[in-house]
Amino acid sequence: MTRNLRQAFFSALLVWAVAYPILGLKLTIVGINLEVHGTSPTTLTIIALCSVLMFLRVLFDHQISAAWKSSPNMPVIPANASNFLTLPTTQRWIIIALIIGAFIWPFFGSRGAVDIATLVLIYVMLGLGLNIVVGLAGLLDLGYVGFYAVGAYSYALLSHYYGLSFWICLPIAGLMAATFGFLLGFPVLRLRGDYLAIVTLGFGEIIRLFLRNLTDLTGGPNGISNIDKPTFFGLSFERRAAEGMQTFHEYFGIEYNSINKVIFLYLVALLLALFALFVINRLLRMPLGRAWEALREDEIACRALGLNPTVIKLSAFTLGACFAGFAGSFFAARQGLVTPESFTFIESATILAIVVLGGMGSQLGVVLAATVMILLPELMREFSEYRMLMFGAMMVLMMIWRPQGLLPMQRPHMELRK
Repeated sequence: MTRNLRQAFFSALLVWAVAYPILGLKLTIVGINLEVHGTSPTTLTIIALCSVLMFLRVLFDHQISAAWKSSPNMPVIPANASNFLTLPTTQRWIIIALIIGAFIWPFFGSRGAVDIATLVLIYVMLGLGLNIVVGLAGLLDLGYVGFYAVGAYSYALLSHYYGLSFWICLPIAGLMAATFGFLLGFPVLRLRGDYLAIVTLGFGEIIRLFLRNLTDLTGGPNGISNIDKPTFFGLSFERRAAEGMQTFHEYFGIEYNSINKVIFLYLVALLLALFALFVINRLLRMPLGRAWEALREDEIACRALGLNPTVIKLSAFTLGACFAGFAGSFFAARQGLVTPESFTFIESATILAIVVLGGMGSQLGVVLAATVMILLPELMREFSEYRMLMFGAMMVLMMIWRPQGLLPMQRPHMELRK
């Protein structure tokens, strides 16, 4: 009992030590000085209540465990019902319904909602690309945002210095990012696990610092602004077209409405995301997709089967980076401004969290996780100060109760009858 009391007391102190600096203190700027003030009594009461609950939980741990084991079992969900959403046929029909709804919805949604949906689709593209590297090939990449930055700056530089349009620069941005992915693949061929993660993390930071310090070409910390938006067969969606161009509303004889530009950007992002989904699904049915999964499961067995891990790793890095390049070029076109601070490590962490949260290797899971990850901060702006705290807590809970993700990938398989 004395030992339990000591552990319970320590656990309660630990709650105060973790929660009080984060929730109980508040930084306030007074003039030119930064002062630390205490938070509201309500917050302190909540922390105290949590510490008391933790104290009681640890003190009576054995009694709680015994009561839990002796309690009647909850009704079990049938196996057929729990696996229904993970079946390939079910996911295919869900994807078709989502595509139809995605094409119709923007014409009835508000401007703000369509704009947020466009941002969701950008992260869907990024999640699908990283899913090739992490979810299918099993290569932990923490510097994926570097390829994203290469695609964005490729379009920004070509548009700023050479005046090339978005549709010409889109494949070029994908090729540039794929080239960087191919070059990154060579130094990491012999690495795996933590070592691979450290090298890719360094690559992402090198790209960001390189773009920040190359002031004469990239604008340094200020970035590149006034990047041209995509056009519809040469028709601009601005109120007044540039010299030698024509606007969309003038060509079709309709009244100018700024939401048309937002809807057009949304549809372009949707088409790019659907293109990524189609290509990845086709690759999964090809020998290359099977080789990625073989590499993920066991590299030694992969070599024993006569497969070349070098080619498999390079193909995963190259194709994954290509989709990041597409997303980056569209991001630059949508924002009209790119800076190195848009491509920090937190972006790589967010994209990796999307892949893990959705389910490693699952395309539908990536779409669902990207929607959740981007929409939640927008819907709960009053909790913006605790966004990363809530994000971390959600990931911890997911790893405890559903480590396979929201919608894990399920391959067709055969089972022998008992």
